[in-house]
Amino acid sequence: MKKKIIIVGGDPNSINSELIYKSWKKLDKSLRNRIYIISNYSLLKAQFKKLNYKIKLKKIKDIHKKNLENELKIIDINLRFKNPFKIPYKSSSNFILNSLNFGHKLALKKEIAGFVNCAIDKKLLVKSKIGVTEYLASKCKIKNHSEVMLIKNDKLAVCPITTHINIREISKKIKKELIITKVKTIDNWYKKKLKKNPKIAILGLNPHNAEMRKDSEEKKIIIPAIKKLRRLGLNIKGPLVSDTIFINDYKKFDVIIGMFHDQVLTPFKTLYKFNAINITLGLKYLRVSPDHGVAVDIIGKKRANCASLLNCIKFINKFGK
Repeated sequence: MKKKIIIVGGDPNSINSELIYKSWKKLDKSLRNRIYIISNYSLLKAQFKKLNYKIKLKKIKDIHKKNLENELKIIDINLRFKNPFKIPYKSSSNFILNSLNFGHKLALKKEIAGFVNCAIDKKLLVKSKIGVTEYLASKCKIKNHSEVMLIKNDKLAVCPITTHINIREISKKIKKELIITKVKTIDNWYKKKLKKNPKIAILGLNPHNAEMRKDSEEKKIIIPAIKKLRRLGLNIKGPLVSDTIFINDYKKFDVIIGMFHDQVLTPFKTLYKFNAINITLGLKYLRVSPDHGVAVDIIGKKRANCASLLNCIKFINKFGK
């Protein structure tokens, strides 16, 4: 029998409950039976009522007990509230951390196939400049920054070497060994999980790769990293120029690796919109999340697109163990 799939409900001040409902309605019965939501029972009940969604909820204490497939099963995390879409900062932060920690604990014990976490406002993760990728990496005691944020669909994947940091800090953070470590994580994952030898493109940092000046990051850091990766047998090209690769050449590669977040995520989302998921490679378990934010501007408007969350569930169903 296949293991359970956990969905961490994420930020309460968001479109997450709308996405959970819409995804649930699109799933077949066999998959519904394996899904459990880590959230607050009363919160989801109140949010669904506000949205006028009719759905049966069941509060669950033990995921191993047999449960009905047509009920949305909730692992209850404590949360007090008055307005279900306006939870105060401190309460939201505690709720999110408790939810993530519970999902992490279940995943470490190998009791579940993996977990999806719905969107979270990064300000709620206590530490500044940290996202869920970095938070879970710290929980897994990863010391060498080998964790990877991979944004992927069936056609392409992109990865930023640095993730949630300010632009002015990027150049200081990029190191030869960091690039090598993360690219090896990606290559190993493709070979082990997807049974594929990936074609990988690595972008430079500067406009026009700083014309390959001797003092550029391309010459000092990126090219030496690429040479080392090639000697290790990886299928690598670069450094390529980031302002043209997404015109047409991106189709030649399985993965495009950039030096910072928006360098690869902005063109990727322009091309594919909601057709992608965020996978964290290098953890001790499978964790994915939808490739979008909390979208507070459309809360209650029933306009949220559930495609990314639905793809996350299907991905864990296919690749989770």
